[in-house]
Amino acid sequence: MTRPYAEVIGDPIVQSKSPAIHGFWIAHLGLDADYRAAHVTTAQLADYLDSRRSDPAWRGCNVTMPHKQAVIALLDRLDPLAARIGAVNTIVREGEQLVGYNTDAGGFLEPLREELGQHHLFRMARVLGTGGAARAIIAALAEEGFTLVLAGRDPAKARTLLDELAPRGEHHAIDLAHFADPTDFPFDDRKGCFDLVVNASPLGMRGQSPLAFDWSHAPPGAIAYDIVTDPVDTDFLKMARAAGHRTLDGLNMLIGQAALAFERFFGQAPPREHDAELREILTR
Repeated sequence: MTRPYAEVIGDPIVQSKSPAIHGFWIAHLGLDADYRAAHVTTAQLADYLDSRRSDPAWRGCNVTMPHKQAVIALLDRLDPLAARIGAVNTIVREGEQLVGYNTDAGGFLEPLREELGQHHLFRMARVLGTGGAARAIIAALAEEGFTLVLAGRDPAKARTLLDELAPRGEHHAIDLAHFADPTDFPFDDRKGCFDLVVNASPLGMRGQSPLAFDWSHAPPGAIAYDIVTDPVDTDFLKMARAAGHRTLDGLNMLIGQAALAFERFFGQAPPREHDAELREILTR
């Protein structure tokens, strides 16, 4: 009997850390299963899904760029959250149907759960970036009651995203360049407030342009969260710590979203007690 398996698809795919994450959990649980990577171009996407439908061992796949939106039209059904976000990063075969999910939102929120469980007088997030990764983050934060300041190179695009993904609330769209220069804005008392500054863009990633953000724009006590994973400790996070802020790196979201997908693929929760060891593997 063929071993059950799941995989990650994308173009390119060699950079994906998903096989290392899922493989680590499979080994620790002693599962008779496998997790693979498959290079799938946009032109090959429909044929790929057709071929997997007829493979009884296939449990589903994670979806990375550039397919998170293109894959939607090829699925039988969308989970309501994935439909609202307008992006799919996990496909699961359920009976005869291929169902699309978005675990990015839950993965992003995972390291914030302790704070989110507390009562706040006000929640505000400055979100930098308007690309595909930002969609899940905007929707997730809006659902948790944050007022959003979405910054992008094109403020009109930022406004469109807010209107689509966070139609309730008084959110603001601004030019990303606004945050590059220092400010002497006198922040009010932040007692009882929850402030986030999130890099939801690829800026600061190895091979990309740096992210210009002056930390005078962050209220005292704000948490800095960067979804970039290469490098894990970005200049954005280093400068945040130098300014006295708590930081969260991109492995938090990466591992969190993978855990939600793993449970859907293999029917059991991954062994999260080994997260420290897994992080060491992913940063070698």
